[in-house]
Amino acid sequence: MAIGTPLGVVVRGMLAGVAGTLAMDALLYARYRRGGGDEGFFPWESAASVQDWKHAPAPAQVGRRLVEGLFQRELPARRARLTNNITHWAYGVLAGVPYGLLAGSAQRPRIGYGVPFGAGLWVAGYVVLPAAGLYRPISEYDRVTLAKDLTAHLLYGLTTATVFTVLQPTGHVPPGR
Repeated sequence: MAIGTPLGVVVRGMLAGVAGTLAMDALLYARYRRGGGDEGFFPWESAASVQDWKHAPAPAQVGRRLVEGLFQRELPARRARLTNNITHWAYGVLAGVPYGLLAGSAQRPRIGYGVPFGAGLWVAGYVVLPAAGLYRPISEYDRVTLAKDLTAHLLYGLTTATVFTVLQPTGHVPPGR
């Protein structure tokens, strides 16, 4: 029997998504620093260098398309950084919701579920983002780039699964059982 209410697994999934996003970002930041980057963590994490759409990363571009498509209004360049941060964190947090619903429906959520979850998010990115014109097709990336991106997504998945499992209520028996 699964433990927890649907709302409980959604909230746990979101909290786990926060942890997964932080873990993934910490790995990416460590790689950035090893590669010679010199920005502090907060300016790097908050995309302080993003000042316009031309230099904005994929999360900002996705957010821009969503907002402009929905509201039929052009977002000014000064919103690129904010849009990047909102989209990046919303995706990381909200990706924990389907994980929570699926893992919360299992007899016992297992940390190992994070591996296919992270790999699935990685694959989805290389399907959706090239179709949106924001990435090149996966075949145009070298193995090192793909491996680095995959390991970051696996870390996200494993961290999300670990935190979800740790937050699982214990000893909860639904009324009437």
